[in-house]
Amino acid sequence: MTKDRKIGVAFDFSKGSKLALKWAIDNLLDKGDTLYLIHVKPSQGDETRNLLWSSSGSPLIPWAELREKEVMQKYELDLDPEALDMLDICSRQKQVAVVAKLYWGDARDRLCEAVGALKLDCLVMGSRGLGTIQRVLLGSVSTHVVANATCPVTIVKDPVAI
Repeated sequence: MTKDRKIGVAFDFSKGSKLALKWAIDNLLDKGDTLYLIHVKPSQGDETRNLLWSSSGSPLIPWAELREKEVMQKYELDLDPEALDMLDICSRQKQVAVVAKLYWGDARDRLCEAVGALKLDCLVMGSRGLGTIQRVLLGSVSTHVVANATCPVTIVKDPVAI
């Protein structure tokens, strides 16, 4: 891949998504790249205030704005200190542009749409560590995205769950 890449990380504040973010920072991101934090909020039927963005997702939110408490409250996000620290280090030390994009709906479909809409060079996501039966019954977001995304997808597993 060339420099100035667009790297997406599916981020839902879970342990798996934090591991995916850490992996992307440690192994993939370089100076000049753009990191897209992609967060999909489940539809709750009351998105009237976000009706404008319900099909296309939120506008891109630069890291400098996203870390402000008012912006996080506006989008009903709660970035924990661990995630904030990782993103600060990534932004400053690696000189990576960090932006966030929020979507509403089914994570499987919305992540695949985000890959195309953002023209991502690759997507990194965590795994919930479901067993075979649970994956069949509940459905696996990562399996669906790997099969349907138009870019390479890296699944980061929790080493404790292996």
